[in-house]
Amino acid sequence: MTDDICRGRKPVTDLLTKTPSRCAKLIIANNVRPPFLDELLDMARAANVSWQIAAPEALDKLSGGEKHQGVICRLTQAKTLDLEDFLKSIDAKSDSLAVILDHIEDPHNLGAVIRSAEAGGASCVVYAKRRSAIPNDTVIKTSAGASLRLPLIAVSNITRTIERFKESNFWTVGLDSNAEESLWAEDLPGRCAIVIGAEGEGLSRIVKSNCDMLRKIPISKDGVSSLNASVAAALGIFEWSRVNRI
Repeated sequence: MTDDICRGRKPVTDLLTKTPSRCAKLIIANNVRPPFLDELLDMARAANVSWQIAAPEALDKLSGGEKHQGVICRLTQAKTLDLEDFLKSIDAKSDSLAVILDHIEDPHNLGAVIRSAEAGGASCVVYAKRRSAIPNDTVIKTSAGASLRLPLIAVSNITRTIERFKESNFWTVGLDSNAEESLWAEDLPGRCAIVIGAEGEGLSRIVKSNCDMLRKIPISKDGVSSLNASVAAALGIFEWSRVNRI
């Protein structure tokens, strides 16, 4: 699988209609028929995106064998968003939610977090440059294209990043199953960075110690000790949204 493509009917049509600047070229399998073929060509013309018709085998090779539903977009190179530029771009006193990921490795989880972050009104998602999933084709598809729209920030050091958010007047809230306080115990602050731990391991010790507060998601079933990282992130994101946006 390559990291510079968007595949599948829904992700590609979302890309063409919402962020066409990220589409370098549209490639359509020669077995795609109207009316979908006509819709694709109309969207490509409207967005001034070049296109070509190719054999399905060419798309199979381009997608690394992953399902593509007869349509692929080659992506332009994503612009790297710098943390300092992001912090300068937001009002110093306005409400804002950042989602910081402490080395999430599964691209499906990364995509699901980004999708929830966009839906919940987050300003950005921050992830580590190393030992983390990166925004590839799987992330694009899982996020329903949100990874092409929401600001994503790759950083070298998660602990230092948490400190920078604190210096920019964000309250940092780590979600930890062993925390004493429930996520629902007190309203999340308007200017907030929610920190999500890695699959299985959760938050690292040093990341925990650098968060302003730790919150747990109460679990009622005895057989379940923790939640999937993307599920926990969604609960935290929409709790912030409930308090600060609804």
